[in-house]
Amino acid sequence: MSKPPVLTPEQRRAALEKAKQFRQRRSVVKSDIKAQKLTVSQVIDLAQNDEAVAKMRVIELIESVPGVGKIRAQSLISKLDISPSRRIAGLGAHQRANIVKEFALPIDSSAHGRLVVLSGPGGVGKSSVAKALRLRDEFWVSVSATTRAPRINEKNGVDYFFYSDEEFDQAIKDGKFLEWASFAGARYGTPKQPVMSALAEGKNVLLEIDIDGAKQVKAHEPSALLVFLEPPTWEELVARLEGRGTDSEERRAARLALAQEELAQASYFDKSLVNDQVDAVVEHLIVLASS
Repeated sequence: MSKPPVLTPEQRRAALEKAKQFRQRRSVVKSDIKAQKLTVSQVIDLAQNDEAVAKMRVIELIESVPGVGKIRAQSLISKLDISPSRRIAGLGAHQRANIVKEFALPIDSSAHGRLVVLSGPGGVGKSSVAKALRLRDEFWVSVSATTRAPRINEKNGVDYFFYSDEEFDQAIKDGKFLEWASFAGARYGTPKQPVMSALAEGKNVLLEIDIDGAKQVKAHEPSALLVFLEPPTWEELVARLEGRGTDSEERRAARLALAQEELAQASYFDKSLVNDQVDAVVEHLIVLASS
């Protein structure tokens, strides 16, 4: 058996510092699992590119799940035929799949809420519909994250979660978005864990997102209902976009060109509604969610 390498004092200090950073990183991840900010599936995905997470023992991961604890964790790894000393990086494909399945939230179950995605061209009134639905009990409305600057009347955590580019990059790396996309020089994303938790609690969930995001959601959750919001007329949509005082002339022109492309994608959606009156659209969405 070969002898271990002899480390210089500098190499030893570097190794100890790295081990400390790994412990701190794993502690944060376990806290996020306990707080339901991360799911088991997301942590396993993180391990693909995060060495500290990859070296976390599977039993530590399972013990961190709310309501599990040490005794049930031991029972679960035995059931899944996983060694107590196994690291996440050492899991086989079948073992990973079985763990994800064990802790999955089956959002398409009839015992869970309905996921409704509202999309359409910019200026059609999606945010007005979402705002009206927040006043009702029939829906839990997701708040999106964005890297764009807030408008004068917008509040963080109410209209959007306003992220820096660095914060958004980290959220992508950590697998915290159900979907995300770039639009008009900014990025937008849907925080995943709040949506999954609301659905698991039996709440109907509304996502107000762009068309690319709607397609991402449908690809991952085929049971999601995609609703396309149309303007009463093209002329009215133009008037709404032209009337936005927060946009430059170049931005308005770009939005109009994009709106024409977006209107052509209505056929991809499960249902189309004309936004001639916000209250009427809200009632239609409530009916669709219960059907």
